[in-house]
Amino acid sequence: MWNRYDFPVFLLSEESTQTLRKIADKNEKSSNGYQANVAEFDLVMQTTKAETNGSESCLKEQSCLPLGGQSVWASLPPMSNASAEHQKPIIMVVASQDSASFFRDRSLGADSPISGLIALLTAVDALSHLHDLGKLKKQLVFAAFDGEAWGYLGSRKFLQELDEGDDSVNGINSSMIEQVLEIGSVGKGISQGDTLFYAHASRNSSISKKILDGLQSGSDSLGSDNVKVKPAASSNPGVPPSSLMSFMRKNTSTSGVVLEDFDSQFSNRFYHSHLDSPANINSSSIAAAAALVARSLYILATGDMTVDLMTLNTIKVNVTLVEELIGCLLTCDPGLSCGIAKSFISPSNACPSHYVGVFQDSPSSTQFPSYADDTSRFIWNFLADRTSTLASNVSSCTVKCNNESEVCVGGEVEGGGRCVVSTTRYVPAYSTRLKFEDNAWHVLPANSSDPMGAADPVWTESYWNTISLRVYAVQSTTSDRLILLAGLAVTAASYLGVVVGRAYISKITKRD
Repeated sequence: MWNRYDFPVFLLSEESTQTLRKIADKNEKSSNGYQANVAEFDLVMQTTKAETNGSESCLKEQSCLPLGGQSVWASLPPMSNASAEHQKPIIMVVASQDSASFFRDRSLGADSPISGLIALLTAVDALSHLHDLGKLKKQLVFAAFDGEAWGYLGSRKFLQELDEGDDSVNGINSSMIEQVLEIGSVGKGISQGDTLFYAHASRNSSISKKILDGLQSGSDSLGSDNVKVKPAASSNPGVPPSSLMSFMRKNTSTSGVVLEDFDSQFSNRFYHSHLDSPANINSSSIAAAAALVARSLYILATGDMTVDLMTLNTIKVNVTLVEELIGCLLTCDPGLSCGIAKSFISPSNACPSHYVGVFQDSPSSTQFPSYADDTSRFIWNFLADRTSTLASNVSSCTVKCNNESEVCVGGEVEGGGRCVVSTTRYVPAYSTRLKFEDNAWHVLPANSSDPMGAADPVWTESYWNTISLRVYAVQSTTSDRLILLAGLAVTAASYLGVVVGRAYISKITKRD
């Protein structure tokens, strides 16, 4: 996927493939060996300016756009926007919401990383049924980062927004984040009848040990469900590629754990491929990961309090929700036309694709970006709904609510949405080395003193036309030869006519 190719490569739809196969069969059966039908693709990538062979040059000439999207974060329970009023340590639970593939519009990423995203959403749903979460010692914050497949755009930008205190992260700051738990690839954790996951710790610290102990306690509480968790091998060089690495680069003292379905060897042979589809994952494994995470988070959030075992045992995941989310986020039927998605958003395309996309214009700080893709809008509405408490005055809405602590859930659907109290926010996800100024994007120089900026890539995409395939029939060589002979005959006759005509005109005008 990262190689350079001197020719275009297209992935045909099933319908187009059948059409071309019929035409190929027809050509093959031709008695004279002449291919009567020809397929032609339109030129789709339009980088029209000379010498725009890199991100900085094409942005300067405005012949490309930067990759980027919208990350989403939410707190459970909702918390005040004023960080001074909220001093609880934060347990940050993160997952990636985007993937990549050789073919841009077929970026499903079922196991890597959407299985982790589905587990996160399911865990939030399970925890949302508990009462009095506000009495716990720790604050739960969930984040779905966009652009992680392209240099960890989402997590890098999120941390930058925290440093700058932007509105998108109002209510939290980096010093409040005590623990980070990332849910990675968890779609293939079933082995020999048991479900087994591996916890990759960032560093050997007391906080990392607490997370590992919390995961182990969560596993033990599941009892007969046979959901096991093991620390990753100590011989591993560190955590696997993950959003946690962005946190560690920003602050080397950050302690966190990445939950994966592998130990020392990554096992997804369809990684970053259009073949990383629902056939590559097991819904039972995702449900088990969600149950493990939900119970572990409750244990971790109690801090030094005694864990209420009765409450802990009531935390159960909705297996049907896991199946529904797989259908919504990883298939075209039903795709984002599924019931739960249509209760929140009006999708632009039923077939999901988790390619990050591009930023079309200014990354406005508004919490209602018009260019957020279907996946981000669905996640925002889902988290806002599941992490919410009822508003004091129940009211309908289409975009925003009058109270600053309230958000409008399901505002896109016919009939409007409803206002709820929730701390759910969009955070722009694009390179920290980009700045939008004077109605154009500019690349900032790498800051060698900043461990984030020094390695932050700037990915861009050239302008594209609509991709289309045209099939047309050409005449046989016999027809071509007849036309050639006819043309020669017409040419000879025309020449003879000219000669005879000139002689006749000369004669009647007595020029001889």
